[in-house]
Amino acid sequence: MGELTRRSFVAAALAASCCGSAKAQNPPLAATRVALKGYDPVSYFTDGRPEKGSSEFTFAFDDTTYWFKSAEHRSLFAADPEHYAPQFDGYCAVQVSRGHKVEADPEAWTITNGKLYVFAGKPGVPIFQEQPVAIAEKAKENWSKLRATQ
Repeated sequence: MGELTRRSFVAAALAASCCGSAKAQNPPLAATRVALKGYDPVSYFTDGRPEKGSSEFTFAFDDTTYWFKSAEHRSLFAADPEHYAPQFDGYCAVQVSRGHKVEADPEAWTITNGKLYVFAGKPGVPIFQEQPVAIAEKAKENWSKLRATQ
């Protein structure tokens, strides 16, 4: 009976060590947050309006998942994500400038100096357009602190 207990212990220890090493070798999980509530970031540039994306065409960038309406849009984004990705990972630019991380309404947006900015609501668009440089600079300053928060 002592031998059975020793074998059981050794088997359990080996199983535990194998599971631990397998877990450590797993690649990191893909980003789970879907930016722009699933809207296609490329469509703002190519179609001049927000278009719903599909979970069939996705791309992870900066710990965020983006959805696209077509494989072509996904390819455009993958070739130049810095160009197409919304500023501040798709959080409201005005609120980020105020030190808050607030999800944006993908229908409230503007492209300024070739960059896509989105806002918590449509009233954010004219607020941003009154002082785009000042708001963008303050948001960039705050984003370095806010980025890691949930």
